[in-house]
Amino acid sequence: MRATAPVIAPVAAARRFGYSVAVVVDTVLLYMINVAPGWQTVPFLTEETWQVLPMVNLSLAAGAVANLVYMICDPRWLRSLGDLVTTAISLIALVGILRVFPFAFGDPSVDWALVARSVLVVSVAGTAVAVVVHLVSFVRRAAGGRYRSDPHR
Repeated sequence: MRATAPVIAPVAAARRFGYSVAVVVDTVLLYMINVAPGWQTVPFLTEETWQVLPMVNLSLAAGAVANLVYMICDPRWLRSLGDLVTTAISLIALVGILRVFPFAFGDPSVDWALVARSVLVVSVAGTAVAVVVHLVSFVRRAAGGRYRSDPHR
């Protein structure tokens, strides 16, 4: 007989604190990228960065909005939906970054472009899997998935 530990959901205050930290981080990143110091100060970003900036901004803004909503109300089905939407937006941003590839690396001793492309490809694959996982999770929860006792459904 195998014993399993009960699933313990974090208390609401701890979850809301986490959501507020995520909102602050997303907002600070949006400010730093778009206002000061701005993406132009990053030495390895090229002028083509402007092509992917709207997607990156949308991804950060969607994360901030989702976490603001969760601060007010965070049933599991809503978090599953929010995770699905924000992860799908992130996937679009990653594909755009991979397509445009707005990077220029000056160190010829290491093929940083290959490293960056490899990381982006792995990120795209992982994020695509995450979209499927979030979709299944949302469908199960929206359908009233009573597969386990959960007060935060």
